[in-house]
Amino acid sequence: MIKNITARVLLSTSKHPDPWFGIKYTMNLYRGCQHQCIYCDSRSECYRIENFADVLVKTNAIDLLQKELARKRVKGTIGTGSMNDPYQPLEAARELTRRALQVIADYQFPVHIITKSDLVLRDRDLLRAISRVYAAVSFTITTADDALAKKIEPGAPVSSKRFAAMRALADAGILTGVTMMPILPFIEDTEENIRAIVERARDAGATYIIPAFAMTLRDRQRAYYYRQLDRLFPGLREKYEQQYGERYGCAPPNAKQLERIFRDWCTRFNLATRMPMYASVSAKQPMLI
Repeated sequence: MIKNITARVLLSTSKHPDPWFGIKYTMNLYRGCQHQCIYCDSRSECYRIENFADVLVKTNAIDLLQKELARKRVKGTIGTGSMNDPYQPLEAARELTRRALQVIADYQFPVHIITKSDLVLRDRDLLRAISRVYAAVSFTITTADDALAKKIEPGAPVSSKRFAAMRALADAGILTGVTMMPILPFIEDTEENIRAIVERARDAGATYIIPAFAMTLRDRQRAYYYRQLDRLFPGLREKYEQQYGERYGCAPPNAKQLERIFRDWCTRFNLATRMPMYASVSAKQPMLI
């Protein structure tokens, strides 16, 4: 179900840019997500989204963004894509993300988009304009296998489409890479999968890959994930319960070995494991760190 809502505030602010993604201002134009990834942490109780299958559209988001950016004294990276995908299918018609990018370009703020969708290619004109300051697009890819991606991320374009979109953005001169997270224990935690993601990212023009060799599991997120394991991977739920119990952070048993392989292959292909970031400054001149 899609519902329209009115928001009071659009951007949440961090005192310092976060060390993984360089984000100072977080922007969510929607609540809920049509991609319905089986592992999504945003289902957790702490985020207060009653039904994650419902998508709430912030109809006044663009007006709020204009007002809030006009008051910002510090230019910092605006990030979107952590709580939901800014390019979920609904965006094709609603165009909230596109209109937000136009405002961001007008105010000359930097942006970092995290997505699983090739719909981002629609907005490469705006991303190229923003990249004069700073623009990065990170594609979340946790498996190189399209059939597996379709099972665990049923509403999102498959991994091959994300790699193709990455190639197109890189060819357009836009900074792009991979958020390789989460790596699902007993499903994606193979050496072959990690090598395949790194190799295909290199071929697609990625500059960086940001890894996390673990997943989170808590309250409603865990309950939903386990229901999907029962449906898609019969018998695997019991293995999770035995291995992790009620633990929040769930790393594959071979996580250290996977990380060694990952870093070796990134070195081989000259891929960074930390993205170049825009440092928040009050001056107009961008600073990369």
